[in-house]
Amino acid sequence: MAWIDDQLVARGIRDTRVLDAMRRVPRHEFVEHETQGLAYADRALPIGDGQTISQPYMVAAMTEALRLHGRERVLDVGTGSGYQAAILAELAREVVTIERRPELADAARKRLDSLGYRNVRVLVGDGSVGYVDDAPYDGILVAAASPRVPESLKHQLADGGRLVIPVGPPDQQRLTIVCRDGDRFVESVHEGCVFVPLVGAEGWPE
Repeated sequence: MAWIDDQLVARGIRDTRVLDAMRRVPRHEFVEHETQGLAYADRALPIGDGQTISQPYMVAAMTEALRLHGRERVLDVGTGSGYQAAILAELAREVVTIERRPELADAARKRLDSLGYRNVRVLVGDGSVGYVDDAPYDGILVAAASPRVPESLKHQLADGGRLVIPVGPPDQQRLTIVCRDGDRFVESVHEGCVFVPLVGAEGWPE
């Protein structure tokens, strides 16, 4: 798979588990029929309802930042097509993924089930406040941009857990990583990116 080397390895993705997961998950199954020819291109693609599937590099970079080993429970905010959840399901024990649009959640649930992902639960709700019923999480990945790091998500991290989220104005964000150390939260800011807005009580207004 040349795209793995050209888009991921060449840009610094080193985690072999992440690279293997990207090879295994059939990205073309998660895009609309008319864009399947672009499924593995180095770009985000529309999936309907104004939402997108992130470019492969960004999926890999955010996943790598979680530092998963295989026994974690992970919260995926912004299910979309379900592609990110599938990648996480290859790498973690359990994935809880939450989507605010019922029609996208339903489609993702059917798609993930048809592909055999039994360790993923798709929920409908406001992802900006997380899902406290299954907290704490060893990792939280947010595939939508927030004006700030939501406090609810920070406090749903397990001790030692990591939150990866784009933070900033609608036209330009920076990937932000929050690491929990007891009652302390250590934030670091990384590369630039552009995501659709995280709409919700602790994100952007509708």
